[in-house]
Amino acid sequence: MSKVCHLFSGSKGNSIYIACSSGKFLVDAGVSAKRLEGALRNIGVEPSELDAIFVTHEHSDHIGGIRVFASRYSLPVYAHPDVICSMRMYDVLKDESQGIELNEAVEINGVEIIPFCNSHDSTACYGYRFNLSDGRAVGVCTDTGYITDDAKRVLMGCDLVFLESNHEVTMLQNGIYPYPLKKRILSARGHLSNYACGEFAKELVKNGTTRIVLSHLSRENNTPDIARQATLCALCEAGFCENIDFRLSVSPEENYERPIVL
Repeated sequence: MSKVCHLFSGSKGNSIYIACSSGKFLVDAGVSAKRLEGALRNIGVEPSELDAIFVTHEHSDHIGGIRVFASRYSLPVYAHPDVICSMRMYDVLKDESQGIELNEAVEINGVEIIPFCNSHDSTACYGYRFNLSDGRAVGVCTDTGYITDDAKRVLMGCDLVFLESNHEVTMLQNGIYPYPLKKRILSARGHLSNYACGEFAKELVKNGTTRIVLSHLSRENNTPDIARQATLCALCEAGFCENIDFRLSVSPEENYERPIVL
């Protein structure tokens, strides 16, 4: 039995829990160690049970808690080599041996973790596919301006995908953000829009994904209802039926529910 849970999601901090009978992992640790500990214990997981942290990129909302949390529980931190370098430069990794450069798939306790390249305005940015020991597969694809060919190749066939649905384009264009920030978010190295999310969701469901969790929503330029409706409409227009072909949910900023069981 596998379990997944988006502990935190959005610009204030991100962390995803992914587990099966042989391994327990976090993707990102973008809030304080204290909050991470509380969120894990809230779903019945002791932080000391974790096997590793996989980092998408070095922005603070994804690594803010790593320095304390990883050191406290002696956890290895895997990331793109350039991201490891950045974290060492900013003293996020206290122990030189703590950061592990990831260039290709790695296996930990019978779980295969496959990185793929996203397009984001960071030193580098990875998404991940976890091929769990019970045969399930979980993907994480956030912080990308568009769906890269690498992401398309790796994510097909995942049972569940955490998929970025950051903003509604018209809300962003007419919102309070300064023009340079709007331009950055809308760029190929920014964040995925609701429309782009819905288009890729169709490809995922067509290729066997049955659960999609919309993630990394903007507070200012989106709402959970708008994001969900955009992807739901895209999937329904493609001929898929909710609760028959797929299940669709939205990650809250902070989780207060039980994990999703696969």
